[in-house]
Amino acid sequence: MNTTTLQDTPLTTQPKVAIIGGGIAGSTAALGLASHHIDTVLIEAGPSLVNGPPICHLHAGGNLYREIDDEQCITLLRQSIDTLKLYPHCADYRPTLIAIPKRDPGTFEQLMPRLELLKRHYQQLVLDHSDNKVLGEPDNYYRVFEREEVDALLSKPNPTKALTASDWLIPVVKKLDLDTIKFPMVLVEEYGLNVFRLAASATLVSKELPHCHVHTNTQVTAINRHHNQWHLTLTTEQSSKTLVVDYLVNACGFKSGTIDDLIGCQQQRLVEFKAAYVTRWQDVEGHWPEVIFYGERGTPNGMAQLTPYPNGYFQIHGMTKDITLFNDGLVASDTSSSQPQLPNALASKISHQWPEDVANARTEKSIDFLAHFIPEFSTAQVGGKPLYGAQQIPGSDPKLRATDVDFSTPFYARSEIVKASSAIDATALIYKDISDKFSLDNAPFDMPALTRQLSELDVANTATNLAIARQYPTYLASRVNDQ
Repeated sequence: MNTTTLQDTPLTTQPKVAIIGGGIAGSTAALGLASHHIDTVLIEAGPSLVNGPPICHLHAGGNLYREIDDEQCITLLRQSIDTLKLYPHCADYRPTLIAIPKRDPGTFEQLMPRLELLKRHYQQLVLDHSDNKVLGEPDNYYRVFEREEVDALLSKPNPTKALTASDWLIPVVKKLDLDTIKFPMVLVEEYGLNVFRLAASATLVSKELPHCHVHTNTQVTAINRHHNQWHLTLTTEQSSKTLVVDYLVNACGFKSGTIDDLIGCQQQRLVEFKAAYVTRWQDVEGHWPEVIFYGERGTPNGMAQLTPYPNGYFQIHGMTKDITLFNDGLVASDTSSSQPQLPNALASKISHQWPEDVANARTEKSIDFLAHFIPEFSTAQVGGKPLYGAQQIPGSDPKLRATDVDFSTPFYARSEIVKASSAIDATALIYKDISDKFSLDNAPFDMPALTRQLSELDVANTATNLAIARQYPTYLASRVNDQ
């Protein structure tokens, strides 16, 4: 690329924008820009939108991550609220149970300051704007259960429908080995986030926006800069053509470095391969919350996460190198390329199907991992192929969770979000940069109402079709509340 042609002075033309990557970052950016009448082309190499690393949880406040700082937690809380407002059809409105195992060095007393901090911030956000009340009543953001209260729930019948915090807990505590857990336990109003419903919502809205043009099954194979415009070579199985745009957004997820390399922009980043596992436990009873067992990441006793879906399906994360994490699964870029290189064995899992025996072996390990806390879960079986992918982290800090966009190259935005909930903030920053550079007299950025006009039936049907196309059980496109 001839960098001498780059300018950083305001232009006056109505810009055309290309976004490379149709994951949650790229899709949200495309919807946001197009809704503000900016002509936007979204380019996705795969056959559909939002098909990246496994998403299952909103991560409101970052309560799953003890290792991150309070500032990131507060940011994640606000971003999660914005995400629920933008994608209301994609949330699984059930709480999250947090338990500290006896084998873990952590204590409830260490957790309390963060819970109180987040509760206060949620209360303030609701006072600022009433439509921020999407995590239930602020005073009920979390509920503490002592051992005596839990023991009293053991004799109660499983509720037909969970209406209270205790209702959610009853079917779980009947199956838990309570002697493996420290008390108290905490139920937090943090909800699920369904990747198939996210993909469905983005797909449906993109078709309704006249300024949004989606190209799937399309690769960007070359990028050049001429006369203050980006010239992109787009390649499909059938043809190759050139797209000329005024502004370029790199939202390629773990492949962001490949675009940096095409334009000659050096950037340091990490890439981490992760997987979650699909299981089916036919003996489950009642409506379950998300269940989190704290643990030290990367150790044999890492965090365990159990995400419920209808009809006994559960998604499992186990933050050990036998389950969700992988040996040599965290790699860094170097001076030769902005793109970190995963080992061939992991890269092939992304580009090709997993060997069935390897996938089944890891899934069975995840079942055994959860059975330490829920003995009857040992009867669960492999429920489908793993959910897998790689996650990019800008810079060199693997604990980074709340991040957004880099603008170090003029007319080029690099959107490297780590968590799905950061996508709206990233879009707002991109919108502002475009408005400033092209002297646009646009309205202030806002996009909460974009997907609200979608019908629940259309989202559900599209999500189901996407699950089928991606060869996953259709129940993963449904919500536990739909049982």
